[in-house]
Amino acid sequence: MLRRIVTFVIAVLILGALAWALWPRPLAVETVAIGKRDITVTVEEEGKARIREVYTVSSPIAGQTLRIDRHAGDAVAKGEAVVSIRPVAPGLLDARLRRAAEAAAASARAGVDLAAADVKQAEAQLTYLRTELSRAERLASQGTISESALDKARLAVDTGAANLDSTKASLSVRERELERAEAALIETAVSDSTCCTDLKSPVSGRILRVLAESEQVVQAGTPLLTIGNPADIEVAADILSHDVTEIRPGSAAVIGNWGGPPLAARVRRIEPSAITKTSALGIEEQRVPVILELASPPPQGLGDGFRVVVSITVWQGHDVLAVPVAALFRQGDAWSVYRNVNGVAKRQDVTLGRRNNDDAEVLSGLTEGDSVVLHPSDDIQDGTSIASTSGAQ
Repeated sequence: MLRRIVTFVIAVLILGALAWALWPRPLAVETVAIGKRDITVTVEEEGKARIREVYTVSSPIAGQTLRIDRHAGDAVAKGEAVVSIRPVAPGLLDARLRRAAEAAAASARAGVDLAAADVKQAEAQLTYLRTELSRAERLASQGTISESALDKARLAVDTGAANLDSTKASLSVRERELERAEAALIETAVSDSTCCTDLKSPVSGRILRVLAESEQVVQAGTPLLTIGNPADIEVAADILSHDVTEIRPGSAAVIGNWGGPPLAARVRRIEPSAITKTSALGIEEQRVPVILELASPPPQGLGDGFRVVVSITVWQGHDVLAVPVAALFRQGDAWSVYRNVNGVAKRQDVTLGRRNNDDAEVLSGLTEGDSVVLHPSDDIQDGTSIASTSGAQ
C-alpha cells in the first residue's frame, strides 16, 4: 500500500513539473506610459560652410607673373599688391611675315604718293578755274557774255574746291594706312628693367588659395589667387524639393557635426530653382539650395568648404500628446501600437500628426497615461500575454 502511495506521489510530481514546464509564460516586453511633451520637427541634410564673398584675382594682361610669395591663410589689406606681372614682348617677325609687312608698307607708301599727286592736280585745276571765273566776271560787267556763262564759271570753281577737299581727305587716309603698315614692322623688346604691373587685393581678408604660385607666362584672364574674409561664413545645403515647401526665410536652424558644439543659425535665402543631383544609390533627386547665416560670429575652427550637418526647424508643438516612434508599426494602411491592458497586449490603431525621429503627435486612439509596448516583435499578437518592464518616457 505504501509503495502505491509513493508511486502516485511521484507521478503527480512528474505531471506537475511537466505542466509547469509546458505552461505558456507571459512574453517579456518593454513598455512605456505615454504623456504630453514638446515636439520639434526638423529637416536634416548635409551642407557646406563657405565664405560668402570670394574674390578671384586674375591677370588683366598677357605677361609673366613673378613668383607669388604669399600663401593660403596670409592676411591681406584692401589695395595691397599681391601679384606682380611683367608684360611679355610681342613675338618677332619671321622672314615670310617680314616680307609681307614690307610689301604692305611699300604699297601704302605708293598710295600716299598717288594721293599727293591727286591733291596737286586738284589744286592746279582749282587755280585755273578761279582765273577763268575772274575773266568771266570782267566780261559780264562789259556785257560781252551772258549771265548763264558766268554762273557756269562759278559752278566750276565750287566743283573744283570740293574735288580738292576730297583728294586731301584721301591723302589723309593713305597716310594713316602707311603708319599702320610701318607699325607692323616695329619689333620691340621688353627689358628686365621694365617691370611691373601690380595687382592689388580688392578686399581685406585672407588668401584662400594660390592658383599659380611659380613664375610663369599667363594669358589675360588667368586666375591667380582667391581672397575672402573667413569671418564672413555662410552655410549652403541642398534640400529635397518636397521638404523645402515647409521651410521659410527666417526659420531657425542648428549647424552641427563640424567638429565643435552646435551653432545657432537661421535661413537667409531659398533659391527659386531646383537642381538635379544623383544620390549614392544612383537615384536622381531634385534639390533646392538653401542658404543659412550663423546667429553669431563663426568659431575659430570653422572654415571655407567644411562639411556640416544642417537641422532646420519646420514645426514645433508644445505640450502635445506624443507616442514614441519605437512603439509604432504599420497594420495595412494604418499606424498601430500594442497597449498593455492588465498584462495582455491589445492592438490599437492610432491617428498621427507631426513626427520626428523620436516621437509622434497622437491625434486620436490613445490617451495620456496609456502604456504601450516598445519595439514590438513578430511574437506579439493581439491578446498575447505580456510581462512588462518600464521604459524611459
